[in-house]
Amino acid sequence: MNAQSEKPKIIAWLKPSCGWSQGVRAVLRKYDLPYEDRDIINNPDFYQEMVEKTGQMRQPSLEINGRILADVSGEEVEAWMLQQGLVRNNERAYEAPINQPCPGEMPDASQSGIGFRR
Repeated sequence: MNAQSEKPKIIAWLKPSCGWSQGVRAVLRKYDLPYEDRDIINNPDFYQEMVEKTGQMRQPSLEINGRILADVSGEEVEAWMLQQGLVRNNERAYEAPINQPCPGEMPDASQSGIGFRR
């Protein structure tokens, strides 16, 4: 009940249609979490804000209750929120793949360490 009664404050710096961004959105929807979706492609101010807050230029990046998660997949966001007790696992299906690169980033994805699995 605690995880549901106090929802975290989430700001998400995302691209409108990137696979990584869609994965983060799918995780946030799975847990019915409200968030500010800051479009870094169509709003240069949001991109600059993300760079200043996270210290890097890659997305998706989130701020959850003041904690920065930079350059993460939906899978990594979900694992972190579960570990922190911000959400409890549920049986809802994801509306999109949660660990898929943006078109054109496929070759870089294998080199970047994004979406690694332990």
